[in-house]
Amino acid sequence: MTMRVLLTHTPHVRANYYGDVALARLRELVEVRLHESDAPLDTAGLIAQARDCDVIIADRQTDGEAALFEALPGLVAFLRCAMDIRSIDVPAASRAGVLVTRATAGFVDAVAELAIGFMIDLSRGVSRATASYRAGDMPAIEMGVQLSTATVGIIGFGAIGRQVGTLAGALGMTVLASDPVLIAQPGIEQVEMAELLGRSDFVICLAPVLPETENLMDARAFAAMRRGSFFINLARGELVDEASLIAALDRGHLRGAAVDVGRAPNQMPSPALAGRADVIATPHIGGLTPEATQHQAFDTVEQVAALLQGRLPPGAVNAEHADRLKRLLRETA
Repeated sequence: MTMRVLLTHTPHVRANYYGDVALARLRELVEVRLHESDAPLDTAGLIAQARDCDVIIADRQTDGEAALFEALPGLVAFLRCAMDIRSIDVPAASRAGVLVTRATAGFVDAVAELAIGFMIDLSRGVSRATASYRAGDMPAIEMGVQLSTATVGIIGFGAIGRQVGTLAGALGMTVLASDPVLIAQPGIEQVEMAELLGRSDFVICLAPVLPETENLMDARAFAAMRRGSFFINLARGELVDEASLIAALDRGHLRGAAVDVGRAPNQMPSPALAGRADVIATPHIGGLTPEATQHQAFDTVEQVAALLQGRLPPGAVNAEHADRLKRLLRETA
């Protein structure tokens, strides 16, 4: 049996988030069908293109709705080439017997490095001065912040937070962290969030999105930050009440902010924030390096290889309900 796999990435997204090397390796294993339109696939288009496919490898712009799993009785697995599976109806996939997987976090170093870049830019007004010079104006000359004597507070101390803490410590910064899990990393002072907000020159939000963390950074949180401090969000837009952030910037309580995520479509920074002179906004590029994106692409290649070898692939999130997988394993045995 030849396994047929649909790769949902548009050509532009495929070039940035999958890459030729991973695609070539995938083609050595299976028959690959590419999505060649510049528009992301909606559910109807996905059903049409995956009609005779065994596996879908989906980028994060492609949803896995219940109708998809109901309409494709031959679909065995839906592999997400990302960690975020919130746009996949996993219960519906489980009811249909379709395996769902996710990729691992290959972007830890890339996002952590962007966090350091944001702090350097904010601390010295690099983007602001560059924009003024480019417009033919003389930039305002303002006193900077020296990172080696500054304090950074990291909200959410997972893999990215730990790497940010390591890099910030190497710069001589005092590193505070707030997380419900006990932190044992040397050089990190674990504190409650309220203390972190009040002591930090830079607050970096890296918390996970949970019902209890939505709008974690609200008016009260921004008011608790030190006057003249900076806010950075590299996690998810849902964590921040943007109206409260804008208000804190408007009244001068915060000196500036940097965001790589927001509440615009596809987690992009919102125009209301991105258009401000006191905000550095990047278009959700935290994990956009060849090393980071190929890591997740090769995760999906490994998952396909596991299916071909009759193994449960790594990253499976509903293995106990993947009844269609048993049929595929029998046919490939």
